[in-house]
Amino acid sequence: MRLLIIDDDEALCEALTIQLNSSGYDVDSCLSGEDALFYALQNSYDVILLDRMLPVIDGLTLLASIRKNKIHTPVIMMTAMTRIQDRIEGLDTGADDYITKPFDTQELMARIRALTRRPHAMDSLNILTFADLTLNTVRQELGTKKSTISLSKRETALFEYFFRNKNQTLSRNMLLSHIWGPDSEVEQGNLDNYIHFARKRLKSLKSRVQLKTVHGIGYRMEDGNVSSIS
Repeated sequence: MRLLIIDDDEALCEALTIQLNSSGYDVDSCLSGEDALFYALQNSYDVILLDRMLPVIDGLTLLASIRKNKIHTPVIMMTAMTRIQDRIEGLDTGADDYITKPFDTQELMARIRALTRRPHAMDSLNILTFADLTLNTVRQELGTKKSTISLSKRETALFEYFFRNKNQTLSRNMLLSHIWGPDSEVEQGNLDNYIHFARKRLKSLKSRVQLKTVHGIGYRMEDGNVSSIS
């Protein structure tokens, strides 16, 4: 199970990472909202642990951005703010649970287990389908009914973005920002290479799904059996 911890308290992040790793969790952590949004867009997580009081981009703003990007990963907000109104604001913004600092790690892990037992936190969000394809974002697998192949993290992120925006033209800048991060200095050619590899993946699976080039703009994922309207 993969978790993302977002908290500007470096010591707390480190302590939680060690404790959760020892309990069998795969953990990523970051100290800022900017980095957190990149992690959330780049990877798939089972649960996100989010500090309410972050510098620059506060926890509520970050949570709103995560939900705006159609990331439905369950979020537990961690905060020293104890007012009822604070809890209401967090839950209304999209948090699934709230835990007040200081907290016992065993209670936190119990809350994580409770969230991941809920149906909405499992395969319904981790498994995406389009035409004859299925993408498992947690296992990083792409397949049809006849065969399945493993993907890299970046390939998974690329396909997930297409799956969540099927039949929509995605500009090159949108793809570069989503896959490599808004401040990345990655070259345009890297995107072309990944599109080339993605097409090879589709061909190896004998899928009817196509990644169409929209000249001067970007790319669009289509069902090859359905006529598209430009």
